[in-house]
Amino acid sequence: MTLIAIFFPFLSFLLRGRILTGIVCLILQITLIGWIPAAIWAVISLQNARADKRNRQLIRAMKR
Repeated sequence: MTLIAIFFPFLSFLLRGRILTGIVCLILQITLIGWIPAAIWAVISLQNARADKRNRQLIRAMKR
């Protein structure tokens, strides 16, 4: 998924169900200069989503 976020940033958002964000990212990555910020944005977003999932699991485990 990280490779998809680097090479196809808009697709990374679309696969995670963030349609509007994917479209905005696609518009940004159409320009050659915008590709790098779009890839960085997608990778950071992916890492944040993984961290959120991990935190939810930890909170759920602590409540038991």
